[in-house]
Amino acid sequence: MSSEQWIAVDKAEIPAASKGDIAIRVSHVSKCFQIYEQPFDRIKQALMPRLKRHVGTNAHNYFREFWALNDVSFEVKRGDTVGIIGRNGSGKSTLLQTICGTLEPTTGEIEVHGRIAALLELGAGFNPEFTGRENVYMSASILGLTKAEIDAKYDDIVAFADIGDFLDQPVKAYSSGMYVRLAFAVIAHVEADILVIDEALAVGDAIFVQKCMRFLRAFRERGTLLFVSHDTSTVLNFCQSAIWLDKGRVRMHGTAQDTSNAYLEFCQQEIYGDAIRSRSAGGRDLPTVSKDQPLKVDDSTRVYLFDNISNSEGWNTGKASIRSVELSGEDGQLLTSFAGGDRVVLRIRAQANERLESPIIGFFVKDRLGQSLFGEHTFTYVQPPMEAMAGDELEATFVFSLPLLPNGDYSMTVSIADGDPLNHTQHEWLHDAVLIKVSSPTLRYGLVGIPFEAVSMRRVGGAQ
Repeated sequence: MSSEQWIAVDKAEIPAASKGDIAIRVSHVSKCFQIYEQPFDRIKQALMPRLKRHVGTNAHNYFREFWALNDVSFEVKRGDTVGIIGRNGSGKSTLLQTICGTLEPTTGEIEVHGRIAALLELGAGFNPEFTGRENVYMSASILGLTKAEIDAKYDDIVAFADIGDFLDQPVKAYSSGMYVRLAFAVIAHVEADILVIDEALAVGDAIFVQKCMRFLRAFRERGTLLFVSHDTSTVLNFCQSAIWLDKGRVRMHGTAQDTSNAYLEFCQQEIYGDAIRSRSAGGRDLPTVSKDQPLKVDDSTRVYLFDNISNSEGWNTGKASIRSVELSGEDGQLLTSFAGGDRVVLRIRAQANERLESPIIGFFVKDRLGQSLFGEHTFTYVQPPMEAMAGDELEATFVFSLPLLPNGDYSMTVSIADGDPLNHTQHEWLHDAVLIKVSSPTLRYGLVGIPFEAVSMRRVGGAQ
């Protein structure tokens, strides 16, 4: 696939929608920006063409045109979650701004059916001189809420943002993470039909990002979502379809899997040239890593653990509660860091406040985006079920080899329930009971790595 070959939309994979099913329709939209080499050229552009026309001479422009979007057309059905991918400068942010109405397209039409809320690039939407409180009211009113509606939702917005006393400070004093917290809290409470997210969550901390992802996953059940990300794994996990923009054009619009694969192949071609060929075309060549890019492999991976039960979000019925979570080596020594691949013992202690017929204690580990990576519960292993009376303390023990995780932030969700895996009541659920940070110079592949016992290569035949 050459760099100038455009990929057609597979109409069979994206069924046509009736007019009433459309949330967003973009029809032949183009956007041109005027680029001036120096500030004085703006003044000349404002005056000189008129003067030259007045004296009867030919006028010329003092700017060059940059077409950020060029004949972009697509439809998004109600309830769809659509990812938009592409390299920097491909037109993604410009497209979202035209959809949201903050930019007027040069040509073409955009239809939006329903209330739309957007979290665009950092700095858009808030007045930096206003306090956080003032910006909440201003932003929510722009999105269509009345003052009475904002008053009713204000406490929930503040709780979601969780920025403390900074709420009464000017936004210009905020860190990028605090800004995103407040901006996302607003759009999460305006009851929009369509949400537009432009890579803004990349600056949030792990706990807040997971809170946002939980909200977005719930929102997908009732609304339409446009999601821009440079991370194709996020698009694959989160989106039904994807749009690939390149140099202001729609290069491909198809399933998230097909579009992401084509985009990744294109990026590899840009790096390695014709050494990359599509497998569908019969090619099996892979790029050779140069000596200037050595793969660094060692055993210095560290996994750091932080107890976060007191700050964890979730819910509790009052009938049982999680008391503590501990991770130790096989010798029983409690540690706050481990090497990847270690054999570990996880102990979760809970208390029954009322009688439980069949208590179940479980956990799972999530990545930064809230994707569940691995976990287990006690029901399968503890048979017959063990009854617990009010006041009983329970301890669940899980022994396993710690997987090899890519660098990044993770968290552990823990819970206690009563019943069986198919029919149970969750009595306490803590989203981020333990925070996990992985630091390693070793390359990891996939969401979860496994320790290999042996890896070798040998020659089994010579050249003829």
